[in-house]
Amino acid sequence: MTELTITAPDDWHLHFRDGDILKETVAATARCFRRAIVMPNLVPPVTNAQMIREYEARILEARPFGSEFKPLMTLYLTNTTSAEDIHQAKAAGAVAAKLYPAGATTNSAAAVSALDALFPVFAEMAEQGMLLLVHGEVTDADIDIFDREKVFIDRHLSRIVEAFPNLKVVLEHITTAEAAHFVRDASDKVAATITPQHLMLNRNDLLVGGIRPHNYCLPVLKRNTHQQVLREMVASGSSKFFLGTDSAPHEKHRKESACGCAGCYSAWSALELYAQVFEELGCIDKLEGFASHYGADFYGLPRNSDTLTLVRDPWQIPEQIILPNGNPIVPFHAGQMVNWKLKQD
Repeated sequence: MTELTITAPDDWHLHFRDGDILKETVAATARCFRRAIVMPNLVPPVTNAQMIREYEARILEARPFGSEFKPLMTLYLTNTTSAEDIHQAKAAGAVAAKLYPAGATTNSAAAVSALDALFPVFAEMAEQGMLLLVHGEVTDADIDIFDREKVFIDRHLSRIVEAFPNLKVVLEHITTAEAAHFVRDASDKVAATITPQHLMLNRNDLLVGGIRPHNYCLPVLKRNTHQQVLREMVASGSSKFFLGTDSAPHEKHRKESACGCAGCYSAWSALELYAQVFEELGCIDKLEGFASHYGADFYGLPRNSDTLTLVRDPWQIPEQIILPNGNPIVPFHAGQMVNWKLKQD
């Protein structure tokens, strides 16, 4: 196969950040994704309806000329989020709220440390038809970082799903066999996103031969046996698993530091890298469902009506990209060859 035409895809989990960097990140995503679920972990985080409207306006302002890309906005949950906040966020156009355990990842210090207190909020979300998006890791100091996803599922997510059977839940950027099997075996109200880095890499790619900061993300890469299960899930064609890049830009000097930031900036090549994975797995015919159908269906949104075409035309991902402020950023898989390329009109 040398050419593949699919329904235009969406990205169901990414980070744009804020300020001048939006000129880079929004354009990179809008080149091939028609919609994207935008994470709210800014500084300060997006915790109310007014902030949702203002952030959405900044994203729309940063779109390339003529682009019809649509950001799908989310609310950042805190210990003080109320049912009224959910009601107002829904009225402001938010489609989901994001649960970060406090301290779990970038800009999550203000997030949730008393999860049970949010159960009335989850009830309101179910009533409003607002999805719960979960960064599924505990942050206890005594829990090994490679076990934090499993412990979160056992300790928290299983109770949430049981207590709120009508609440749609997306376990974001899953990394383990336990997470994949939990989602697979749960009700049709539970789904998961999977990133390109967790399909392509395992912890050897982070640690062997020296620490590779541009492969560092949270949840952290796991052993290859978990990677293989994730690849099996997407190859199965299950509609419970769909595309969410978790594209997360950080300037080069913030990644290559004594305490480097977590995140892989994959927007520049994400769809092409997913195509490469599906081709490797011998199931490129299943890419369209994963990238273009299952996420929209789960969110209860219409599938995109247009198409795009990928061609088998190897190209090299840039070693770095210069941001509007003049600083470099290193994209995921920088300097590596990719077999598929977006066909330009």
